[in-house]
Amino acid sequence: MVGVVPYDLDLQYDYWTYHDIISAILPEDELGEVPSGFNLVGHVAHLNLRDAYLPYKHILGAVILDKNSGVRSVINKIDDVGEENAFRTFNYEVIAGEDDMNVEVKEGDCLFRFNYAKVYWNGKLNTEHERLRSLFKEGEAVCDVMAGIGPFAVPAGKKGVFVWANDLNPESFAGLQDAIKRNKVTEFVRPFNCDGHAFIRTATHSLLETEHSVTQIIRPQKRSRDPSAPPPPTRTTTQPKVFAHYVMNLPASALSFLPSFIGLYQPSTRDLLPPETPMPMVHVYCFSTKSDDNVREGWEICKKISEYLGYAMTPLVAADGGRQAGPEHEMALAEGEVQIWDVRDVAPNKRMFCASFRLPREVALQDVGRA
Repeated sequence: MVGVVPYDLDLQYDYWTYHDIISAILPEDELGEVPSGFNLVGHVAHLNLRDAYLPYKHILGAVILDKNSGVRSVINKIDDVGEENAFRTFNYEVIAGEDDMNVEVKEGDCLFRFNYAKVYWNGKLNTEHERLRSLFKEGEAVCDVMAGIGPFAVPAGKKGVFVWANDLNPESFAGLQDAIKRNKVTEFVRPFNCDGHAFIRTATHSLLETEHSVTQIIRPQKRSRDPSAPPPPTRTTTQPKVFAHYVMNLPASALSFLPSFIGLYQPSTRDLLPPETPMPMVHVYCFSTKSDDNVREGWEICKKISEYLGYAMTPLVAADGGRQAGPEHEMALAEGEVQIWDVRDVAPNKRMFCASFRLPREVALQDVGRA
């Protein structure tokens, strides 16, 4: 018969998880939703604590710091992004660790370095960045109107897409310049620091008159060690005269920039357009309410787009009757159709969408009496 042998098990602080520790510390009536999620931007853990947990913010921050080896700073946001200024930066307080907001982030095979307190960055948009970039083809030209530090533009440049990237925030512009140089895409990505309304038109007209080509060496799969071997062949890619895509990722107000597309090509510039030029795709981000099928939201977004463009736009209906058509539908959009893409939830009754449509020719060629 085997007997029971007494054994002392001493479980120290290192054994217990963050959730275990916080659940043991917080009062029982505060355990309904233990704050466990945070955004990680480089070495910064970013929390959005509800008022009920503010009295415990320092202990929460300290435990997060202890339980996450890559975290050196824990901050709590103390206002809503976009409410205090147009650059989507926010006020914060350090609740644990260093007050160091200079971070390093990798995305899309690119390295970005920036001050998180001075520019907008949202790691939760990584999947959306990849989705939209997948629509850009090598050799195309893209106009990124609110580029930030370049999460769309810089990785697109790495795959041979010509991007004219703009941001009004001087700090974002500086970060964009650094990312372009750091990731060696200077021949494909051009940075600008302008008002977005004006940039849509000035960039469009400037591209028509700009000559630019990039010659690249085609690297063989296996390098020859023969010194007499001929040099590897090269390939030259010429920048197009028109943008294939316009990206406007400023969901709080990007829809209001749409009137800049009215009369995008005026009589003075139409002669420069290559024959049979297809109208560009416009990808505009916005906020709306939430529902199970997004049908109501789709019609409301299209109503706003119609009002800004002065042209009737309607949601795309997929072949199966749904409205969440996939990326393969985007290039086949008929004039007046809009694909409404559900990006992510941002609040209990608030959702971020991307509305993609081909700019109607009637809108683009409308004579507005100015070049």
